[in-house]
Amino acid sequence: MEISEKLLCLFSTEVTAEEDRYVIEVPRQEVETGDIDPGEVYRVALISRAEDGADESSSATSPPSAPSEPQPPVDVGETRYVEIEDIGKQGDGIARVERGYVIIVPGAEVGERVKIEVTEVKSNFAVGEIIEETF
Repeated sequence: MEISEKLLCLFSTEVTAEEDRYVIEVPRQEVETGDIDPGEVYRVALISRAEDGADESSSATSPPSAPSEPQPPVDVGETRYVEIEDIGKQGDGIARVERGYVIIVPGAEVGERVKIEVTEVKSNFAVGEIIEETF
């Protein structure tokens, strides 16, 4: 799946019915971190949960609750081998891992495969430092 560089945030949420319309709730942290502004108009893309079969089976057995923010698929200090797919607006390499989660890799070029150490983790992206260049 290709994800646009224009992606502002990525989260899971429930579609709820309200009278004659359906509502998608945006997590508070997406507004608080400055990723989006209330009152603005945004283009929304919906991705089927069928790609993530583990969630569907667990939701059938667990009691309903408020939608929770998915946890980033990486941790600070974790090392990974990634392939740089794009270059961001500021010239940094962009790699994508599980669920399209973005890892920014300064100094990397498109097509490079590098070993990185994750140095910073946010809800919608992480930053990684190259620790080994691979071929």
